[in-house]
Amino acid sequence: MTPAQEARLAIREGRHTGPTRGLAPGFVQCNLVVVDRSLAVDFFAYCQRNRRACPVLEVTDPGDPEPQALAPGADLRTDLPRYAVYRNGVRERDRQEIRELWTPDSVGFLIGSGMSWDHALERAGVPTDRYRWVLRTTRPTTPAGPFHGPLVVTMRWLAPAHVPVAIRVSASYPGSHGAPICVGDPSALGVDLDRPLFGGPVPRCPAGLVPVFWACGVTPQEAALAARIPLLIAHAPGHAFLTDLEADRHRLP
Repeated sequence: MTPAQEARLAIREGRHTGPTRGLAPGFVQCNLVVVDRSLAVDFFAYCQRNRRACPVLEVTDPGDPEPQALAPGADLRTDLPRYAVYRNGVRERDRQEIRELWTPDSVGFLIGSGMSWDHALERAGVPTDRYRWVLRTTRPTTPAGPFHGPLVVTMRWLAPAHVPVAIRVSASYPGSHGAPICVGDPSALGVDLDRPLFGGPVPRCPAGLVPVFWACGVTPQEAALAARIPLLIAHAPGHAFLTDLEADRHRLP
């Protein structure tokens, strides 16, 4: 078994229930969104219009939980460590599996995650083990059908010498959000540092570090909140789906 397959098995069996950062280094990780077939075309259009935040890597057939291109034999109902469930724009309790929520009309979207290039950053000498938050901006996304809402970003604090390296490395992974969308002042994006969506309270940025912002795959969850669709299932932030794709084989030279 590959490291990604071993990790998925541990998740399916309940032996790993935490975040997936650092699991199976070098393999592509994906964010998940599951919508009803009746909304799939609109959601795909939303992703196409907001590709930096929503780079779609695979769409499953209605009712089929197996991502046949990215991870044959896997099951999107059980192979993520934690799922976020939204009904009419309200988040319910998170779940460790979603078999009872999956229907013959469920369509799964796998969206590239910036955690896919964490290993590449570390190889290039850029630490990735701390200083990371998911934040809502005031920058609107381009709507499609009922889907609309603000862009969500991942903020990392980096040493100035690491910024050009991080830009170069992440830019070579366009299927996983690519290069940063902003470096420097959070107010340029209208980010509210007092209300992070994930990552805990944001302290004062330490002297000598710079905030760097990437588009984030939590953006579709904000669109679900705004659209108030009957049911949207997604990965819980930081709890991604591990694919069988080796990240270095799917990067730009």
